[in-house]
Amino acid sequence: MKRLTLTLCLASTLATAPLMAASTKSTDTDYRTQWHSDILTGYESLSTQSQALAEQAETYCQSPTSEGLEKTKQAWLEAFLAWQQVRFVDFGPVEHGNRAWQFQFWPDPKNLVARKASYLLKDNAAITPEAINESGVAVQGFPMAEYLLYDQTFNSSERALPVDHTCELLVAVTRHIAGNGETLAHDWNSFQSDYLGNDQYTDTTIRAAMAGLEILEERRLATPMGLRGNGKRSVYSADAWRSGASLIAADASVQGLKNLFLPGFSKLLKEKGQADLAEDINQQFNEVLENFPELDRPMAPLLADDNAFRSLQSLYIDVTQLTALVNDRAAVELGVVRGFNSSDGD
Repeated sequence: MKRLTLTLCLASTLATAPLMAASTKSTDTDYRTQWHSDILTGYESLSTQSQALAEQAETYCQSPTSEGLEKTKQAWLEAFLAWQQVRFVDFGPVEHGNRAWQFQFWPDPKNLVARKASYLLKDNAAITPEAINESGVAVQGFPMAEYLLYDQTFNSSERALPVDHTCELLVAVTRHIAGNGETLAHDWNSFQSDYLGNDQYTDTTIRAAMAGLEILEERRLATPMGLRGNGKRSVYSADAWRSGASLIAADASVQGLKNLFLPGFSKLLKEKGQADLAEDINQQFNEVLENFPELDRPMAPLLADDNAFRSLQSLYIDVTQLTALVNDRAAVELGVVRGFNSSDGD
């Protein structure tokens, strides 16, 4: 799979960041100002890409072509990767109404996404925004759109796109994603004064990044690799396995942490006299990302072949080292204690 490099939408956020910093006399909030601005950038990118997905889905369904379907898949991937970049943020406005789960219902060991799709498509009842709102998080986000676009069994059935009723579901789901993306960016922007004014959000932001790394290491890599659980390799334990985007999504998550979390985190570490540790973490981020030009392809063939599996092992070791630097060394230096994380699928 060709590696995608998403251009983050800076919009007015970075332009106003100096003003926000200037209004804060104490350097104690400089890193939170950085984090708020950078996370807003990520949320604005998610909003923009999600809107593009909704528009492309509607365009395709109005006049279906094979080329239009490929463009819709590409739009889904770009929006999904934009979500992956901000996925680590598990506090603040994203908690309202289970928004994180609405964007991505995962893990899904009972294949609830497929069951919900079958239920909604079993008759010709109109699929309205109200129906999506009432159908639960398994229906409302990227995995449902992925199922409709990519699932091999579904796409060989009589319900496959561009059947009208299936198109109704795809358009309704992508509009729901776009609406959530727009609202989330707006709400995070409005969250600025609360975020900058409460010192507790320093530890909260760090713990969110720590949890994001742990989920990447343990659930998104170790479990499908057979290093956890029943010890068997299984791509079905990974997220985004239908589209083959499991690894490129992991790449986007690491890029998101590097772009949206690390600048503020490095500033904090340097203020605490830990400039060398900040540089070590930056270098380890780069080392992890160097794996991905080789690994931006479906995970399933890498799990099936022992020789190819070694590249996954190398990535896992690099991610484990990064997690140790952030979650153990840096967290200890800063006195940050791990907390319960509600977004890990437990």
